[in-house]
Amino acid sequence: MGEIIKKIMKVFIINTIENSYSTGSLASGIGRKAKEQGWQVYFAHDNEINSSDFKSIRIHNSKLSKYLHIHFFTWTLDLHGLGSWLATYNLIRKIKKIKPNVIHLHNIHGYYINIYLLFKYLAKADIPIVWTLHDCWAMTGRCTHFSYIGCEKWKTQCEKCPYKAAKYEYAVSHKVDNSRINYNLKKKLFTSVKEMTMVPVSNWLGGIVEESYLSKYRIKVIQNGIDLKLFHPVQNVTKIKTKYGLNGKFILLGVASAWTKMKGFEDFIKLNSLLSDEYKIIMVGLSDQQLLSFPSDMIGVKKTKKINELVEIYSVADVILNLSYQESFGLTTIEGFACGIPGIVYNTTASPELITSETGYVVEPNNLDQLLDAINKIKHKGKSHYSAICRKRAEMYFDKEKQFTEYVELYNSFQY
Repeated sequence: MGEIIKKIMKVFIINTIENSYSTGSLASGIGRKAKEQGWQVYFAHDNEINSSDFKSIRIHNSKLSKYLHIHFFTWTLDLHGLGSWLATYNLIRKIKKIKPNVIHLHNIHGYYINIYLLFKYLAKADIPIVWTLHDCWAMTGRCTHFSYIGCEKWKTQCEKCPYKAAKYEYAVSHKVDNSRINYNLKKKLFTSVKEMTMVPVSNWLGGIVEESYLSKYRIKVIQNGIDLKLFHPVQNVTKIKTKYGLNGKFILLGVASAWTKMKGFEDFIKLNSLLSDEYKIIMVGLSDQQLLSFPSDMIGVKKTKKINELVEIYSVADVILNLSYQESFGLTTIEGFACGIPGIVYNTTASPELITSETGYVVEPNNLDQLLDAINKIKHKGKSHYSAICRKRAEMYFDKEKQFTEYVELYNSFQY
């Protein structure tokens, strides 16, 4: 009998960034898990960080092309996602050459992909698509989030966008508002694919997808996971306590990749003004500009890529506060759990689904009285009351190895 030749299965991953930050780390982790289980992995991205774990493909978007995508298509015409024509054309050529069995999209908003070209190809390619949604951009005419202002136009028709003047949002133009055009184009393009599975990273985001035009597709929620070998309780935190003068303090921690009003920056400042000297707030992820005017009785730390230092800061804290007004998931909350600290979150978007009565509290947004009450309840019981339960919750529900395996099982579920 002749030898049975095993078919080589290929997955083609597309994301703005590879192997760093939240979406890049997640997408790369999924790729590594797929490779472990026999898949050939290709990763197309728009950054210079490459991984030796699989075949990394840099999407060559020239400086001029990216400039035009950002400043002309996005900021002037409010047509984000419609630049980068040549880069996307070359990307499609590579996909055709590789002939993947699955295409896995992550963030395709980031000035490097032309959504018209990409989805015109995907609609004809007859390749199963997995699309991990890290925010709400795929379902709106402009923004990545809309809960902060309570906008529900995305359910029927985006137009006259209330986020028009908000510089931190994707596809914001100060001259024109093409949210109606964007919405209708996205709806037409994103619903043209024959076989696509939407993977929201939280139950809350899954509910948003179910109310959007993407509800025609299969929806499978896979919550984000973290590396439990990296994030774990550190017993000896004397060095960190001494460095920041934390001895004898009840420590409240906030962590963000970028601090904005919607992330709760102002709420932390207000909270600090109400606390006595026995409390100390640490905020990690501040910019140089924010540090210049940061209150002297708070501890501000710049964003660090040194995970060991971050884990030590988590471990020294008594509570992890996530005072964000809109979260697709809430990674810092579960990183805190993994390090044995309880959390307090605002009762909005995805944050509440991470918390149980045994691992922390959910309070109403901007309700400082409720926030202070929750802090004092945790302080009364003590961090040790929560530590083992928080760690156990991280192990049971947010182990990245389990979450990544779910993605590979999804790849395997398609009929080839």
